[in-house]
Amino acid sequence: MNSPQKQMTQVRILTFIALVLMIGAYFSPIWWVSLTAPNYPKEAFPDGIRIHFHFDGVYNGCKAPAESTRMAQETLQMDLGDDLSHRDGSSSGKQEVGLDCVHEMNTINHYVGMYPILTGSPVELRLSKFIFGFMAVMMLGFMVAQRKARLIVLGVGFAAVSAWMVVDQLVLGNLDKFAVIYHDAAATFFNQPEVLERWVTNLKMATKAAIGGLIAAMVIVVLGVWKIRSFSLLLVLVPALLPVFFVLDYAGWLWFFGHNLHPWGAFTVKPFMPTVFGEGKVAQFSTYSYPYYGYAMLLGTSAASLLALLIRRKLMREQPDAD
Repeated sequence: MNSPQKQMTQVRILTFIALVLMIGAYFSPIWWVSLTAPNYPKEAFPDGIRIHFHFDGVYNGCKAPAESTRMAQETLQMDLGDDLSHRDGSSSGKQEVGLDCVHEMNTINHYVGMYPILTGSPVELRLSKFIFGFMAVMMLGFMVAQRKARLIVLGVGFAAVSAWMVVDQLVLGNLDKFAVIYHDAAATFFNQPEVLERWVTNLKMATKAAIGGLIAAMVIVVLGVWKIRSFSLLLVLVPALLPVFFVLDYAGWLWFFGHNLHPWGAFTVKPFMPTVFGEGKVAQFSTYSYPYYGYAMLLGTSAASLLALLIRRKLMREQPDAD
């Protein structure tokens, strides 16, 4: 039988592995989506019109060589009549040159009356770094054996994340700056000023409410760990559920996009549920939606966290008087 010290060491190692994988996942593509069609030849679009979903935004997934990029631009110029000027302000900064498939996906979606990609998950994406900071502090607290020291780690860590969040979003005005980008990107694809103004107002209100909710969650966690011994198990259970949280949020926003089509589209398409996992068909386009290597990191986070939880739970049962 392992000694309590050895079991706690195992808990710390597993939690640390989970933490590293979680941080790696934040900076990695979690999911990818691609559109292909007969009029977009594979020579010009070897990956189709491909985008990558990250926790902080949607990025260009096209990695065509220069000649393929030129062919792709000529194809899109003929098929979509687009000036390819990257006027939507989308997040393509991870690729300095080449075809911007976030922009092209928006253009294609516009033809069936779908909102631009940037309008999806505006609150979650903006606050994702603080949510991950929140979960990182919980995992650090879980690695501490004594309750008093655990509370200090949680208190100091949560105070730092809260201050960072408030200063970044409200004091430095990054929420207002994003609201302008959000408005301008959406206005590129549909001109409804009154709707956009309402969206921007709702975006600011929802983000401020989410900031307050996250701070309240931190207070609840500290109080729970202080008052309830078994509450500390939630410190790794929440990060362990990240793969589930992502899929639910992703599927929910796909439903929103597919069920809120507008009549500006050149083609009429009935409301539909875009493909969450696997292959699908929309008009002449074949759609592909699959997890990427960042999601594998999330699964690794989940596995390591759950194993650490089970060991810690066993340790708590064997030492009912310990912290």
